[in-house]
Amino acid sequence: MNDTANNAPTANSGLNRANILSQLAQRSDLLMALAVVAILVVLFLPMPPMLMDFCLAISITFAVMILMTSLFIERPLDFSSFPTVLLVATMLRLALNVASTRLILSNGHTGPSAAGHVIEAFGSFVMGGNYVIGIIVFSVLLIVNFMVITKGSGRIAEVAARFSLDAMPGKQMAIDADLSAGLIDENEARTRRKTLEDESTFFGAMDGAAKYVRGDAVAGLLITFINIIAGMIVGVAQNDMTFSAAANTYTLLTVGDGLVSQIPALIVSTAAGLVVTKAGVSGKTEKALFGQLGASPRALAVSAVLLVCLSLLPGIPMVPFLLLAAITGGFAFALTRQRAEDDEAAIAAELETEANIPPAEEPITTALAIDQIRLELGYGLLPLINSDQEFRLTDQIKSLRRQVASEMGFVMPSVRILDNMQLPSTTYVVRIKENEAARGDIRPGMLMVMDPRGEQVALPGEETTEPAFGLPAVWVDRTLREEASFRGYTVVDAATVITTHLTEIIKDNMADLLSYAEVQKLLDDLPAEHQKLVGDLIPGLITQSGIQRILQALLNERVSIRDLPTILEGIAEGCGYTQNVVNLAEHVRGRLARQISQANTDSQGAVPVIALSPEWEQNFLEALVGGGEEKQLAMSPSLLQEFIGLVRMTFEQQANAGELPVLLCSPMTRPYVRSIIERFRPATVVMSQNEVHPKAKLRTLGQI
Repeated sequence: MNDTANNAPTANSGLNRANILSQLAQRSDLLMALAVVAILVVLFLPMPPMLMDFCLAISITFAVMILMTSLFIERPLDFSSFPTVLLVATMLRLALNVASTRLILSNGHTGPSAAGHVIEAFGSFVMGGNYVIGIIVFSVLLIVNFMVITKGSGRIAEVAARFSLDAMPGKQMAIDADLSAGLIDENEARTRRKTLEDESTFFGAMDGAAKYVRGDAVAGLLITFINIIAGMIVGVAQNDMTFSAAANTYTLLTVGDGLVSQIPALIVSTAAGLVVTKAGVSGKTEKALFGQLGASPRALAVSAVLLVCLSLLPGIPMVPFLLLAAITGGFAFALTRQRAEDDEAAIAAELETEANIPPAEEPITTALAIDQIRLELGYGLLPLINSDQEFRLTDQIKSLRRQVASEMGFVMPSVRILDNMQLPSTTYVVRIKENEAARGDIRPGMLMVMDPRGEQVALPGEETTEPAFGLPAVWVDRTLREEASFRGYTVVDAATVITTHLTEIIKDNMADLLSYAEVQKLLDDLPAEHQKLVGDLIPGLITQSGIQRILQALLNERVSIRDLPTILEGIAEGCGYTQNVVNLAEHVRGRLARQISQANTDSQGAVPVIALSPEWEQNFLEALVGGGEEKQLAMSPSLLQEFIGLVRMTFEQQANAGELPVLLCSPMTRPYVRSIIERFRPATVVMSQNEVHPKAKLRTLGQI
């Protein structure tokens, strides 16, 4: 019973203390108000030395708490109350400075403990019995705080506030754009706007709060100066102290007081610098700092080598530098090893993930896609793709695409190069829309030599036929290049043979490769001043398919469509009297007379022509059947064979003489003459009188 009675008051007192602490925690606003009022009261009322020691301990503890909080926050907004805390800490130090000044000036003559034991301890420890050393140390601390940390923190806070305010409209627009695009919801947008607003407010407040720290440093300097001068005056004039004793006592008290106030100020200034410099760093300070400093093992290794070099200099103590070099090098080695292990683990995890993922089945629609142009190589020709000694085949094909676009106004599709193990090792195949268009056989390690006159080559080697033009050629060793060039022969390597053959195949099939989509792209790429012409043509006068057929007709005869505006103007004119694609193409050819004449002009500045005789002109006109725009050629087979024989004989004679003439006929018969000639001499140009430019010179070589 007695034990129970004795324990009851103890339990009740514990409950009472818990209730009091709970009530105080709930009324933290009241405690904050009382604390601020107490700080203001200290400015006016005297404070006993014992209470001064306690308040100085609170100031130092408060500063250390601020520094630790600044170190462990993830981002500046996690300590958004820092400007307010900074103001309170500054007011606390200034109030204690005023109170300590009052104690120093009123009780300084009584001894070093006049302002409390904390100030006495700081002053004695730093001064070490010499007040000159104390003044110098205090001055250095003041300079470090005022000129370095405080000034730098204030500048960073000012720039961060300015940039934050300037970037606010752009960040707000980015949030609205993400919300409109559906990337975030309304709650996320509201959270981001609130964070953006808090950041702008925080950095603006930090810009102003930095002035507190700067003002605190200036005030500490002035108070120290006042304490020393006024203390010696009071000690000598009023308390009958000697000048030496007054200087020693009041300097000790002043330096101790300055240190007790400046050390918390230095700690708080450092915390302010840490907070404002974390604006672009995520994560805790130590993780961000060491994570980035140690991110490059190579930098640590180079630093270790430099430390070793420094330790070898004359007069430099080797032990500290070698110790630091060993530590730095150890970290570099450990980081390198850790990264290698992490990379191996990542690769293993990726391989395991890929192994666990079932292979995705290709859509059946991929089987419908076809290659517009495909070049298949035998396995012996694969070095042509990766050759480093000469232009690679892939580079030559890239140049070919640019050349065709420049000459013909037609952007050829990409060429897909594949290896085909079913082909002979030195054979290649060119496929147009996956249909074989040509093939050839080459010797990758040799050179092809041809006589431009079409005669046999008088060099030792393997006789062959040039695949693009059918000229006699010889594969010779590379050592004979200079001799072949000296004799005037044409010398090309294996990759150039393929590229030349591919060029001719593409030019022969440009009409098939010009798709509807390519025509649309050509029209869309026209300059803005020609878009009105396109709008007037399509679809009012002609369809895009009609323009495609006209362009195909031009490309089929290797007429460049690069001057597309002129072609469209010709179509617009021709649509006024006909809708027949053949007639429209003939009208456009007339508009391109300068271009066609220039393309067929020889080295003598004239167009070599072989004219179609009036008799054959009449034969063609009489062989036309049908009315209007639906005329067709119905020539008898015997007459047709006679015409083909005459054309072949005449042009072969001119080719043997080194001439490449064009066949000149009337506009009425040109489409039909061309339809016959393209079947046995597709490279022969057929022109009408309308396609001869007035300023072009003609050189007649014969008549059919």
